[in-house]
Amino acid sequence: MLQQQVNQVRIFISALSTTIMIATTCESMAGTNNDEKAKLRIIKRNDQVRRLQTIIRDKNSSRGDFVFNADRLIRLVVEEGLNLLPYSPCEVTTHSKTVCQGILFDKGNCGVSIIRSGEAMEQGLRDCCRSIRIGKILIQSDEETNEAKVFYAKLPPDIHKRKVLLMYPILSSGNTVLKAIQVLKENSVRESNIILLTLFCAPAGVEAIAKRHGQIRILTSELHEDAPLHFGQKYFGTD
Repeated sequence: MLQQQVNQVRIFISALSTTIMIATTCESMAGTNNDEKAKLRIIKRNDQVRRLQTIIRDKNSSRGDFVFNADRLIRLVVEEGLNLLPYSPCEVTTHSKTVCQGILFDKGNCGVSIIRSGEAMEQGLRDCCRSIRIGKILIQSDEETNEAKVFYAKLPPDIHKRKVLLMYPILSSGNTVLKAIQVLKENSVRESNIILLTLFCAPAGVEAIAKRHGQIRILTSELHEDAPLHFGQKYFGTD
C-alpha cells in the first residue's frame, strides 16, 4: 500500500513538472521579440493522449502496439494541424433543401515529410486529406562533422504558393528540421506558410527554431526534455 502511494506521488510530480515546464517555456517564448518568437501550440493533453504517449515511450511495447498507438497520436496531431489552415465561408443545401452556413478549406496546401521518420505521418495526413500533395526531403548527418546535409528533395513545383505541413515526429536538437526549413525557403516558401507537425518536442529544438525562424508555427503533443529518439527505428522495425 505504501509503495502504491509513493508511485502515485511520483506520477503526480512528473505530470506537474511537465505542466510547469510547458507553461514556463511558452511564457518565456511569448516574452521575446517578434524575430525570436516561436508559435508553439500543444494539443489538449487528456488521459487518452497520455496513454498513447506512455505506450510510445515504453521500451517493452511490442512493435504492433507501438505502430498502432503512434498512428493514433499522429492522427490527433494532424487533425489539429488542419485547424491552422485558412478557410472561407460557404453555403450548402441539405437534403431537406435547407441552406446551411459552413466553411471550405482554401486550396493550396501540401505536406512535406522529412525522410525517414517523417514518412510515418504521411498516411495520417492522407487519411484526412485524400488528394493532398506530399513532397519529401532526405537529410542525413555527416559522420565526421555531425552537420546535417540534404541528399534528396522532391517538392511540388508550385510549393512557394502553398501552405506547408512539415512532418517530423521527433524534434530534439532541431538540426534536421532547420535544414529542411532552409530547403523550403530556398524554394521561396515563406516562413509564415510553414507549420511543423511533430509528436514530441524537446525545448532545445523549439528554441533553435525560434531563434532563426520565428514565424514558423510548431504543433506537438508534448514538450519534454526526454524525447523518444527511438521512434523511427521502432516504427519501421529497424531497431
